[in-house]
Amino acid sequence: MKLARRTFLRLAAGAPVLPAVSRAARAQYYPTRPVRIIVGFTAGGNFDLTARLIGQWLSQRLGQQFIVENRPGAGTNIATEAVARAPADGHTLLLGGAVNAINATLYEKLNVDFLRDIAPVASVIRFPNVIDLNPSFPARTIPEFIAYAKANPGKVNMASSGNGTSQHLAGELFKMMTGVTLVHVPYRGAAQALTDLIGGQVQVSFDPLPPAIELIRSGKVRGLAVTTAVRSDALPDVPAVGEFVPGYEASGWNGIVAPKNTPIEIIQKLNTEINAGLADPGIKAKLTDLGGMVLAGSAADFGKLIADEIDKWGKVIKFAGVKPD
Repeated sequence: MKLARRTFLRLAAGAPVLPAVSRAARAQYYPTRPVRIIVGFTAGGNFDLTARLIGQWLSQRLGQQFIVENRPGAGTNIATEAVARAPADGHTLLLGGAVNAINATLYEKLNVDFLRDIAPVASVIRFPNVIDLNPSFPARTIPEFIAYAKANPGKVNMASSGNGTSQHLAGELFKMMTGVTLVHVPYRGAAQALTDLIGGQVQVSFDPLPPAIELIRSGKVRGLAVTTAVRSDALPDVPAVGEFVPGYEASGWNGIVAPKNTPIEIIQKLNTEINAGLADPGIKAKLTDLGGMVLAGSAADFGKLIADEIDKWGKVIKFAGVKPD
């Protein structure tokens, strides 16, 4: 794993593999035809909306269509494999994310090694989760919640949208760092989990912020804390878990990646244009409306984020003994 990680970070920084003139020529004329941005989720969700915003921006900037193609299934592994096997010419991209970092350890056998077979291009956005409680639950702060859970081991049910999801692992990380016992109750999707949280069948959930935010504002659930390192602009009065549990951070994120061996000049061109989009007030406002925080940086920065997240969630999965559904 250490060798793969070092190789991945070196590739992200742009090790030369082709004569400079030919590489520069490729980048100068790129893209020469429509580009596909493959998304491993159905249309309408956060990943899909993010990909369409970035795709529209790149279409305007680079003079070719950037077309979003939804390929859901197998926990996004179908989409990831399709991109890893595509020609490394910049015309097939993937909107990858935290799910890929989780899958690297969650699945024992994958046809694609995300560190080995994928080249990072540009990070886009980070999404907080939020610890939601049923309104009747007595705790109103993270310290009170920890104290209650420790005083009532095995009596607090934690809902998620399935084994190995970001919600589930955010809860497992919380358990690992605080020593509390929460009983995991996996559902086949977030909607039923939230319904049972509202109804009191379960007491807590580590939900993605976008679907939970209106329920919090309406009082149907209580937002205890967001799981990012700092507070969310969308819920400024809700504290971050890290204010009480130093070092805790669990969030969704996504960004553009390409097949390995994609010319570094093409990666740099895409990175420059995506970062320009993230700095555009209109694009930034739309991404913020999704409940996230805009990310930006070099391809190497994104590569380090991916490698760090694979390492982090691998430890949580092994500690908790998490298996895929």
